[in-house]
Amino acid sequence: MDEYSIGALFIVLLILFFLSAFFSGSETALMALNRYRLRHLANDGHRGAKQAQKLLEKPDRLIGLILLGNNVVNILIAQLAAYIGYRWHGELGIFIATLILIFAILIFAELAPKTLAAVHSEKVAFPAAMIYTPLMYITFPFVWFVNLIANSLLNLFGVDVKENPLTSLTHDELRTVVNDEGTTISNEHQQMLLGVLDLEKITAEDIMIPKNEIIGIDLEEEWEDIVTQLKNISYTRVPVYRNSIDNVVGFLHLRKFILKILDKDLEREDLEKVIREPYFIPEGTHLKKLLFEFQEKKRRLSLVVDEFGDIQGMVTLEDLLEEIVGEFTNDPASYDVEIHPQKDGTFLVDGSSHVRDINKALTWQLHADGPKTINGLILEHMQSIPKPGTSVLIDGYPIEVVQIQNNAVRTVRISPRLAQHEQVA
Repeated sequence: MDEYSIGALFIVLLILFFLSAFFSGSETALMALNRYRLRHLANDGHRGAKQAQKLLEKPDRLIGLILLGNNVVNILIAQLAAYIGYRWHGELGIFIATLILIFAILIFAELAPKTLAAVHSEKVAFPAAMIYTPLMYITFPFVWFVNLIANSLLNLFGVDVKENPLTSLTHDELRTVVNDEGTTISNEHQQMLLGVLDLEKITAEDIMIPKNEIIGIDLEEEWEDIVTQLKNISYTRVPVYRNSIDNVVGFLHLRKFILKILDKDLEREDLEKVIREPYFIPEGTHLKKLLFEFQEKKRRLSLVVDEFGDIQGMVTLEDLLEEIVGEFTNDPASYDVEIHPQKDGTFLVDGSSHVRDINKALTWQLHADGPKTINGLILEHMQSIPKPGTSVLIDGYPIEVVQIQNNAVRTVRISPRLAQHEQVA
């Protein structure tokens, strides 16, 4: 090599550095690719994504190819740098070249290209994949032999290199993905996606209309009173019962005979003919299952029963869908009736208010895994019926009992959550 000038050798050295940087950076880029986005791009016909996906299906072979190229190039760099140093200053030149080479490889062939690849993985990985694809065929015998030895060694330690790296996301992992996509997904769509994911955790008991708040038609009342109620009722579908909701007969679809009501041509027999048999669900039914059952059975509301078969409440399709899309109306009446802000920053809350409704309305974190209402939450915490003026601290929120009625907490005053050091004090 004495016939080559130092300048020519430096050019070859720079080319080798570029190749080393390519191998190092492309390895990081390919391994840093978002596998779900990669699959999406490949399905859309992106050429680079298709080749990258195919390479990553056998990561052991890909890594073997990259390491083969990187090690060969780095060895050549070391040999050429040592030779240039020797021609320059003899043995002292070799020592100086070694010191320079350590920092040069670390910065220009490792750190800088790997950082660039991690930040712009797709821009680096897709072109690299188009280079590695033909290289894989050319070097296949040698790469296969090296991988055979390496994989056999890993198998001795119980490592399965054939496992699919694209594993399914868990429920909580998927929630994290949706939460982290705040810049690409609008807040409304983000909340809807989270609402869909929560359908597997929320039960009918969490969103049901309590039994004492169900509005229905009592067939035992005078016919004139029933007709008046039918004319003034604001719901399309209502339960029909005798004396109490515990003796439910079925559900009534008012649209089916609204004209008869207006024409005063409705008889009691006409009403009873269109009553549809009731539909019951256990209180622990998850909303995801309930949504499919509503769809399959073409239902829009159902009565919720406990383990003894007693009616506890009612769930409508609208209540279920609001868990996904939010309130259908901007009218805050559903909250204002139960939550009354005070000038001192506290809130007067009806004891029958659902904990989940309060959390959503005020963005609080009262735990809703146990009792569903504020009354139930306080009774569980105290294990007794408190007297007016009693104060408790639940989940960091000071709660004062204002009114007791019929052995239940009727009204409470809740203050915003205390800071951690105030709770300890």
